[in-house]
Amino acid sequence: MTTDPAPAYGLWSLVVLNSAIFIFFAFSFFKPRTGRDWRSLGAFSAFVVALFTEMYGIPLTVYLLSGWLGQRYPGLDLLSHDAGHLWDTLLGWQGDPHLSPFHILSSVFIGGGFILLSAAWHHLHAAQREHRLAMSGPYARIRHPQYVAFIAILLGFLLQWPTLLTLVMFPILVVTYVRLARREEREVRAEFGAAYDRYAGETPAFLPRPGRSARAASAASRGTMP
Repeated sequence: MTTDPAPAYGLWSLVVLNSAIFIFFAFSFFKPRTGRDWRSLGAFSAFVVALFTEMYGIPLTVYLLSGWLGQRYPGLDLLSHDAGHLWDTLLGWQGDPHLSPFHILSSVFIGGGFILLSAAWHHLHAAQREHRLAMSGPYARIRHPQYVAFIAILLGFLLQWPTLLTLVMFPILVVTYVRLARREEREVRAEFGAAYDRYAGETPAFLPRPGRSARAASAASRGTMP
C-alpha cells in the first residue's frame, strides 16, 4: 500500500456531500409517502451517515483494529485511505482497491439496488393511483422489491468499506425491513383480501423463485394468476 500524500480523513465536507448525495438518490428513487416509508429511509440514512463518517471523517474501525492490523500487516499505512478497504487488506489485494473484485461487486449491488428501487416505485405508484395490487415489473417476481433494493445497497456499501458499526447495523436493518414488510403485508391483506392471498401464494417475498416460469411472471404482471 502506498501512503496518500493528501489527508485521508477529517474531510467532513466529503462526509456531508456523499451522505447527502446517496440519501437524496434514495429519496428521489423511493419517494416516501407513509410513516413506514420514512422509517425505511431513515434507517438507510443512518447507515449511510455512519459509513461516510468512517470513510472520510474518523476511521474508528481502523483505530480500534490498529494493534492487530499493525502486527499482521507491518507495512500497512493505517492512516491511508486504502487501508479502509479492509476486505482487500485482509485478503491481500495488492492493486488499486477501486479495481478490486469487492469494489466492483459493490458497485453492482449499489447500482442495481438503486435501479430496482426506482423500477419498484414506478409500478407501486401506478398501482396505488389505480387502487389495485402492484403485481407488475419487479412485483411480478418478489413482493417487496423496495426493501430488497435497500438491503442490496447496504450490502454493496459493506463490500466496499466495512466498519464495525455498519457491520452491526446491517443485520439490525435487515430485521427492521423484514418486520416493516410483514406489517405492510397485513395492511394490504386487510385491504385486498383473497386477491392478495393468491398473489402472496404465487410470489416469493424477497428472493425470486429460481424455478418460476416466465408464464407465471407474465401472468402476475397482467394482474392474473395462473
